[in-house]
Amino acid sequence: MIRMTGIKLKPQEGEDVLLSKICRRLRLSKKDIKTYYVTKKSIDARKKEAPFWVYQVDVEVKGREAAVVKGLKGPDIRVAQEEAYQFPKTGRRFRYRPVIAGTGPAGLFCGYMLALAGCAPMLIERGGPVMEREAAVKRFWETGILDTECNVQFGEGGAGTFSDGKLNTLTKDPILRGRKVLEIFAAMGAGEEILYESKPHIGTDVLKEVLQNMRREMERLGCEFCFHTKLVDLEVSGGRLCGIHMEDTKTGERHFTETAHLVLAIGHSARDTFHMLYERKLAMHAKAFAVGLRMEHPQAMIQAAQYGEVFAGCFPPAPYKVTARAADGRGVYSFCMCPGGYVVNASSEKNRLAVNGMSNRARDGRNANSAIIVTVSPEDFEPSRGNPRGMIHPLCGMEFQRKLEERAFLLGNGTVPMQLFGDFKENRKSAGPGEVLPDTMGKNCYANLRGLLPDFADRAIIEGVEFWGQKIAGFDRYDAVLSGVESRTSSPVRMERDEGLMGSIPGVYPCGEGAGYAGGITSAAMDGIRVAEMVAAGESQT
Repeated sequence: MIRMTGIKLKPQEGEDVLLSKICRRLRLSKKDIKTYYVTKKSIDARKKEAPFWVYQVDVEVKGREAAVVKGLKGPDIRVAQEEAYQFPKTGRRFRYRPVIAGTGPAGLFCGYMLALAGCAPMLIERGGPVMEREAAVKRFWETGILDTECNVQFGEGGAGTFSDGKLNTLTKDPILRGRKVLEIFAAMGAGEEILYESKPHIGTDVLKEVLQNMRREMERLGCEFCFHTKLVDLEVSGGRLCGIHMEDTKTGERHFTETAHLVLAIGHSARDTFHMLYERKLAMHAKAFAVGLRMEHPQAMIQAAQYGEVFAGCFPPAPYKVTARAADGRGVYSFCMCPGGYVVNASSEKNRLAVNGMSNRARDGRNANSAIIVTVSPEDFEPSRGNPRGMIHPLCGMEFQRKLEERAFLLGNGTVPMQLFGDFKENRKSAGPGEVLPDTMGKNCYANLRGLLPDFADRAIIEGVEFWGQKIAGFDRYDAVLSGVESRTSSPVRMERDEGLMGSIPGVYPCGEGAGYAGGITSAAMDGIRVAEMVAAGESQT
């Protein structure tokens, strides 16, 4: 294949023009082109008066590719090398089936790769399968009745199921695990475009179908899925894991199963499981994360700011990414930006409230939203009780999150509390919306969000939004809508693991976002694949 980069198309030009440009640059006719594949597609809108599409393509031609490339000048044309992820070969057989706790991206991709290698695991999930889960979440948004075991955080697909479904990651990937993740998602129905878009995403509506397809394929490969089944304890003998205790979240019945390999892909919100693991002396420590508020703007405003007024309608719904440093040195930045999306009530505990953002595949909601968050470190958390030395408790970040969520619940009387940005600056309760009408999944009310977060976070958010208003026209508009609290940006703990990705209890493999080793769908799935490699390569007699 011949790889060509930097091919530019105007907004209104289609792929017929792309083929003509390929032929012209290679000095070939269309009949000399066997086929071509788009391998990357992005938008260059640095010049708002003349934005354009940028393509990278792989081209298969008649004749010797090296001969075609020879004599063509420039680094933008070369013979492409075949690259693909390879799972390490293993002939391993397990005395007891491996168990994966959690069916978010880390757990699913770990299980999928183990199944392909002939080591099909059992996957346990405290929530329900995705369609049952969707019904429980809709019921919560409509009535406020929360199922603490099956919600936006818990259930098939993990927290990413009710999000924008973004698949981009900054994780270094020399052996192409990330590419493998995209290929699996595409094969399960996410669409081939995720393989080449610069900022791929699936969307909640499509992701539901993808998850069901993936589960069916994994079951065909020998995996067993146990929904409404929560990990409640570990059994250790001779210093090594020998089994796990599980609880049926509907009946309360307990079960025991023997296993020498447990993958902890529990997600960032399994707080009761964090407690149990701490009591079982699994080594972990508190880590930094970020908290803040979710902010809504009209998508049309973001579109014009990113692509210019003339071309705003020629491109898909625009994302943005903003960062700043507050006067006190703290980082403040946007997170989990959802073009054409919705703010969702993402609570998972009684009398506590957290929000998140969500988009469907079309991203056709009227508003853009993102979390505007501020870095917090273990030094900001109050040490938990029962620690006379004053040392930082591993779970103090989790308790810090809980306190914020309790305040948010009280502010909104159980519904999502909102405030206009101008009123937030003035420290007064909002009476109602301005021109920006909020798009919220779940009941909401207007309140005064000042004081919900620590003072340093309030100040940093105001400073950041006003700074970004100088770069994105209208970002600091008075009637932009804030909602709180955004507290589940990442896990508040990191579970320690060795070079073989095993935790301090032999046989236990902390994995993914909940264990502190990922920050989104793709990076969690990649970590799941890494753990699968290690489980499959371990000692055969176990």
